[in-house]
Amino acid sequence: MRTVSAAELRSVLHHRMLIERLRQSFRAGVEAPPPHRHRVETYGSNDATLLLAPAWQVNQSIGLRIDTVFPDNAGGDLPQTQGVYLLADGKTGVPQALLDSSAALARRSGAASSALAASYLARPDAERLLVVGTGPLALELVEAHTAVRTIRHVLVWGRDLQKAKRLAARFHRPKFRIEATGDLEGAVRGADIVACATTAREPLIRGDWLRPGQHLELLGGVTPEMREADDGCIRRSRVFVDCRDRTPVEAGDIAQPLASGLLTVDDIAGDLFDLGRGERAGRRFYDQITLFKSVGTALADLCAAQMAVEMVLHNDSIR
Repeated sequence: MRTVSAAELRSVLHHRMLIERLRQSFRAGVEAPPPHRHRVETYGSNDATLLLAPAWQVNQSIGLRIDTVFPDNAGGDLPQTQGVYLLADGKTGVPQALLDSSAALARRSGAASSALAASYLARPDAERLLVVGTGPLALELVEAHTAVRTIRHVLVWGRDLQKAKRLAARFHRPKFRIEATGDLEGAVRGADIVACATTAREPLIRGDWLRPGQHLELLGGVTPEMREADDGCIRRSRVFVDCRDRTPVEAGDIAQPLASGLLTVDDIAGDLFDLGRGERAGRRFYDQITLFKSVGTALADLCAAQMAVEMVLHNDSIR
């Protein structure tokens, strides 16, 4: 069984290739039961969580993402979320590879899924990207979106402006300019694509900030209690999700408007499966505001793991 390191993952999972691989996978579909979450008691201040997310393609591959979340790690030098991804042969069940750092794999696949949605929903001439949040996903979002649109100017906003500046300073790309901003409202108003990846529990993005033709992506807010955008954003947008089965239940940005009656299930225009198969149209006109809400899918993790192992084994064979 091959072990794939986090460094190897980063070197072989190129965003443009992964986005196109994801497009094909959403067209074909996979079996992806709901993730299993288990509370794990600890001797610390907070209990931990064990997350198991399986997915498989008949006669091809079986994948299992195994994550642990230890909130008390925040007080030390360890990440709160750690894990691995196990990939097995779909015909025999024989384990093929163990991928180090499923968190890195998930960030890469999450950013690729977001950019895939943007390829359907953002205007073709979108040039200005705003990334809201300075966590590990922020860098991936910049890389992924510049692979699907000709982005000329990137702004990064975070609650800590200095952290946003440090993140922007990590890019040295001649094709686009990137800088930090402390003016969230102004940045939203000026952006063509707004990509949010935060742990906000109260809305950061206001509907009256949005202008015609924008595309808004919400990748944080992965529990029913969390929100990144207010009801005004939902009211003004054509709403899409990554997965019809899970997102309306798990994501506060969708679950809360559904509970209040502001949004109905029929108001959700489609998911990535619908878009990939051409069963739902994406952006229908230039001035439309589109909104995409993601909680992550096991399909994306399986797709990224398959591609990573194929690329690593190919590199091994030519050495």
